[in-house]
Amino acid sequence: MNIAKQVNQLVENLTQGMVFTFHDVLTDDQKIEATIKALNRMVQKGQLAKLSKGKYYKPETSIFGNLLPMQDEIVKDLLWKNNEPIGYLTGLQLYLKLGLTTQLSNIIEIGRNHFKSPLKRKNYRISFVIQKNAITKENIYLLQLLDVIKNIKKIPDSELNDVINRLLDLMSQLNNAKYKCLIELSEKYPPSTRALLGTILETLRPNLKLIALKSSLNPATKYRLSGITEILPLAKKWGFKL
Repeated sequence: MNIAKQVNQLVENLTQGMVFTFHDVLTDDQKIEATIKALNRMVQKGQLAKLSKGKYYKPETSIFGNLLPMQDEIVKDLLWKNNEPIGYLTGLQLYLKLGLTTQLSNIIEIGRNHFKSPLKRKNYRISFVIQKNAITKENIYLLQLLDVIKNIKKIPDSELNDVINRLLDLMSQLNNAKYKCLIELSEKYPPSTRALLGTILETLRPNLKLIALKSSLNPATKYRLSGITEILPLAKKWGFKL
């Protein structure tokens, strides 16, 4: 069986919308060029679509035409490598996922440990922000919560009261071990983030040990977040202005 037929058979078994590279359908390391040519011919025939250079997907069709892959598929190579996380979703897509905003966006923001230039895939613009903490499977959700706290002023189409109440709801579901991890991770976030984290944690768990978190803050520094002391009275104790 020639390479083109082998590639066709392998592609037929792939799930619609799954993003893949030629490595996923390569049957012979000596025939990389032939494999790529076979894939590109399938693109020309409309059997496959190209997401970006070297990345293909089998499009799902609707009455409106071909559909793009799910967002997680579009960026999966930017989030995972060898089943280990190398990045995580943050920014507008995270706010939407957590129910903090209803604003749709074609911008995907990813937290990573190392700098990477922005790029574009189909209709999406992808940008990257530096995460100073190591990224693990266990701490991604906690890093996302800290990102929300850090950027709370930047969440579009939202009211502070609604965002705070949503954070209280989400964080109330964590156990003490997760709270401890949140505090440790927050050491690499700005003081204003740690101050709001302390306010939220003390509101949720008045008996939680927060001495280390409190001592990491300069008592002379005052933080601005309009209306926070009315929503969370303990915010004043953590350095927020009235």
